[in-house]
Amino acid sequence: MKQALRDLAALVARVGVGGIFFANGWTKLEDGLKATGAKFLHQGAPAPGAWATVTMLTELIGGALLIAGLAVSITGLILFAEALAVFLVAPPLNPISMNELILLGAASLLLAVVGAGRVSVDHMVVIRRRESEAANEFAADTEADRVIAALREPDKPPAPDPENPPASATEDTAPHPRPRTQSKDKDATAAESPAPAPGDTLVAGRKKPAARTRRPAAD
Repeated sequence: MKQALRDLAALVARVGVGGIFFANGWTKLEDGLKATGAKFLHQGAPAPGAWATVTMLTELIGGALLIAGLAVSITGLILFAEALAVFLVAPPLNPISMNELILLGAASLLLAVVGAGRVSVDHMVVIRRRESEAANEFAADTEADRVIAALREPDKPPAPDPENPPASATEDTAPHPRPRTQSKDKDATAAESPAPAPGDTLVAGRKKPAARTRRPAAD
């Protein structure tokens, strides 16, 4: 709430001070540089022609910039310097009196120090510049984090991309029946091998013939 009131006060001050400066410069432009120079000559100002041109341009351009809120810090200082120079060199031309000139100079200096507020072109430019700087810093930090992570874990495989899964992930992973080739070969081998004869004994995988019985010799 306080910030909103400050912005509103700055806007009112800018429009009021800048409007008075712009109106005064516009009056000099309508009167013409020769007539304005003649008035300054009558008041004792040195180089009245150049003085009329400088004050007219300063008040027109400075007043417009102050109303828009563009480069308020520099514009306020320039208008304050112009008001101080008029105060020291020659009395101000009508319709501005000496008291009004002092108030305008003080208000210009105050705006130059305080700023234009958020309702101004300066604030919009600052916001865009800060957003651009923040985006650049964020991008730099992200790149630095990637480099640091790569240096810390050089052997770690890259993280999978959910949008582009690897080829192995898309293959069929359903269980398949085991081949029965080996069991078939064993069955065929067992079928081809002859069965052992009666009385034979298998020793270490070989067939051993049965022991022959000796017949008693005939008397």
